[in-house]
Amino acid sequence: MILPPERDPRLITIRRGGTLTDEHHRLLAEWAAQCAEHVLPLFEQDQPDDSRPRDAIAVGRAWIRGEVRMTDAHNTAFVANAAAKGRPDPAKFAALAAGQAVAVAHVAAHDLGAAAYGIRAAAAAAAAAAAAAADEAESARLAERDWQRERIPAELRALVLDDQRLRSPICWNVFDD
Repeated sequence: MILPPERDPRLITIRRGGTLTDEHHRLLAEWAAQCAEHVLPLFEQDQPDDSRPRDAIAVGRAWIRGEVRMTDAHNTAFVANAAAKGRPDPAKFAALAAGQAVAVAHVAAHDLGAAAYGIRAAAAAAAAAAAAAADEAESARLAERDWQRERIPAELRALVLDDQRLRSPICWNVFDD
């Protein structure tokens, strides 16, 4: 569960009673797409003929451009998540990152889900490659987290970093220093 029981109004759009502008919502969606896309090769190496996670990221970007309705983007999240079933952890987490990224159209707070699953995918790939060496997985976790943080839109940096601090415990502590 990557969403808290009580939603942060900073991550709820103004029209739904929060303080998040539509522009910032789209920026969060693009950042989430970048996080998911960065680890997408981990899925595609395992399942080269399954385009569902890549297609989900494309739908998320189409939503950002106003070409897809929110409900269509939301429904696509389930398709990407289904691609994760039965896959090894790196591929599974990469597909789940894509599902979370496209779900940002529905709930902006899914941005951290895309980031968290992206970090888990990178750490799982490093652990598998290093025969489960914990230090390699930890190095990969930190490297992926830092890569993501470098791409947070400047106008949202404080919000995202604060949200990471607040939600890290329910996101497997992947955002911890």
